[in-house]
Amino acid sequence: MSQDDRFAFIAEWYDPNASLFRRYELLYYPKDGSVEMYDVKNHRTFLKRTKYDDLHLEDLFVGNKVTVFSRHLSLVDYGDQYTARKLGSRKERTLALVKPDAVPKIGELVDIIINAGFTITKAKMMVLSRKEAMDLHVDHQSKPFYNELLHFITSGPVVAMEILGDDAVSEWKKLLGPANSGVARADAPGSIRAMFGTDGIRNAAHGPDSFASAARELELFFPSSGGHGPANSAKFTNCTCCIIKPHAVNEGLTGKIIKAVLDGGFEISALQLFNMERANVEEFYEIYKGVVAEYTEMVTELCSGPCIALEIRQLDPQKVFRDFCGPSDPEIARHLRPGTLRAIFGKNKIQNAVHCTDLPEDGLLEVQYFFKILDN
Repeated sequence: MSQDDRFAFIAEWYDPNASLFRRYELLYYPKDGSVEMYDVKNHRTFLKRTKYDDLHLEDLFVGNKVTVFSRHLSLVDYGDQYTARKLGSRKERTLALVKPDAVPKIGELVDIIINAGFTITKAKMMVLSRKEAMDLHVDHQSKPFYNELLHFITSGPVVAMEILGDDAVSEWKKLLGPANSGVARADAPGSIRAMFGTDGIRNAAHGPDSFASAARELELFFPSSGGHGPANSAKFTNCTCCIIKPHAVNEGLTGKIIKAVLDGGFEISALQLFNMERANVEEFYEIYKGVVAEYTEMVTELCSGPCIALEIRQLDPQKVFRDFCGPSDPEIARHLRPGTLRAIFGKNKIQNAVHCTDLPEDGLLEVQYFFKILDN
């Protein structure tokens, strides 16, 4: 790459105040990691060339979402032929569907997906209706196991994810292994179905077998038309809220944190990835305004990229999730409570891996904020 390379993209940002999408030309200079933005409609500079450390060359491809100074931008096209030629890639999206039998192992599965080089761009724990299950398995209608398949996929929550990577459709199928878990154990012992599946139906996870199927199935779970897709799995009883913060998601810690929560004896009854707008974060964190000195930085962190909201159920009254998270300052947590989530995964008081509900009576309200108000 030459010293004065410059890459151009067309980016869209949803302006919640005006309820419309605004288009920008986003310029990225790899030499010093700086960015510049032009307002396409008004033909004027929106952001002067500024060094911005949180954006990297590998984040720049059409279809990805990037965050620049708390604005979530969708990269919708290349800005010029040079960028298209240099950065045009084999990136594809596909559906990774974790079936009811493997949901208890969701932490390990997320870890495998991340370690294989995929980016998780959408994620939601859902409960499928029979009709939704029939739409998903329309190709298996004439098979003898069709009814068993429908019964199984609707027997408990599933976790649907949109994953992004080079040749994602075929690479995800390879990672899954043969459909029959027994065959997978013999032929592809390192595959997901070999490790987590039981048989041909209870085989841990699903992946579409072609680019066209991937587009169709993603549309079922994450409709682009603004429709809703299957219902989330939130129960809204005996619950508290946990949010895996953007820095931890970005560092690839999501799977490890989820596994630690489940190993700690807690139930995760709802899960969803959100890209938070600043106004929503300010509303959510309102109780800390004027109380916590780091309020502004906390807000900036939570809208700096994707976060993952969890509904945590504390079915054992002796186990308190807030205690499991540890003191909000990871340095203090490492001294006083070294086994807690923030001691293990936190970096500093702002980037402390997870948010958890502070007051028991706010648990339901915080869960409702994500799983009723934002997921509508």
